[in-house]
Amino acid sequence: MFKFLHKSKDEEIKTPLTGEVIELSDVADPVFSQKMMGEGFGIHPSSGTIYAPVSGKVTLVADTKHGIGITTDSGFEVLIHLGIDTVELKGAPFTINIAVGDEVKAGQEIGTMDLAAIKDAGKDSTVMVVITNSKDVVDKMTVETGNKNGGETAAQVTKK
Repeated sequence: MFKFLHKSKDEEIKTPLTGEVIELSDVADPVFSQKMMGEGFGIHPSSGTIYAPVSGKVTLVADTKHGIGITTDSGFEVLIHLGIDTVELKGAPFTINIAVGDEVKAGQEIGTMDLAAIKDAGKDSTVMVVITNSKDVVDKMTVETGNKNGGETAAQVTKK
């Protein structure tokens, strides 16, 4: 008698910073809260160290360093958006230690954001993590809200 093991279609997305994980609908940016960019979650960071939320290939590091894209082997296109309206800060509060084409592992340290500088500039430091192609690849996403350390599981995603 053979038992066939089917590979689970569930994947984890880790929190890219230490802080409070919130539902995406609760972030102050309507483009994200209305899920126009895709399914995901937000984080009110309490520490500025940034970790890769998934393993995969870096596909985007914005010139202003506020946006990082990673594509997983299973095809999830994950965007980490650092703060709200922080594009106006022209990269000043961010140090990103990865480049397009790099391979990263979930939980790997990839940079920092200066939370005090963002606050002093009058900007919101909330970080959004979204699967930008979720309409095509996500069947269901369950977000685990509450305080998390960077690199801890924040969401479970079932692939279509």
